[in-house]
Amino acid sequence: MRKPFALFAVTAFSLAVFSLGACVPLIAAGGGAAMVGASQDRGLEQAVDDNEIAFEINRKLLAKHSNLYSGVSTQVRKGRVLLTGRVPAQEDRIAVTRLVWTIGGVKEVINELATGQDGSFSQSVSDTTITTKLRARLTGDSNVSGLNYSIETSNGVIYLMGTALDQAELDRVIAHARDINGVRNVISYVEVKDRAN
Repeated sequence: MRKPFALFAVTAFSLAVFSLGACVPLIAAGGGAAMVGASQDRGLEQAVDDNEIAFEINRKLLAKHSNLYSGVSTQVRKGRVLLTGRVPAQEDRIAVTRLVWTIGGVKEVINELATGQDGSFSQSVSDTTITTKLRARLTGDSNVSGLNYSIETSNGVIYLMGTALDQAELDRVIAHARDINGVRNVISYVEVKDRAN
């Protein structure tokens, strides 16, 4: 990645997300995002690369499959892409996966897209509430490095990505998630740091 481009990429991505209403969650805009990225386990440069990948996924989805754009949520950690949400049919799941693989820097695509009609408005509100509650619990737990986790909730299922310092930390995160009312399942794609070394 070109380093002088890093801060511009974070700012441009932030503006694009807010103006397009993209499905990529953003912790903070502009310089704040850079500070958050620097404090994460993945580091600033990797965080910027991940944001560029997420931005490009949303840009291509909007350009090529605008009918699918609003139903697809994207999490990117260290080049690993997690797709959640809902698309009309199985061929749409395949089309989205193929599109993601055309983007530079993508190392893995985890497709958790459901098919069929969109869920209810109340389920959408419940999913947002679950994600917010879990984020608050991780932030309030001094034994968890909450910034190292991405959280996505779809139809009552929590999907986790990121890096845990050890298995004990990951177990705490999963326990917090399972303890929230309305959670149907917790699926972890979290890497455990002490296993990777």
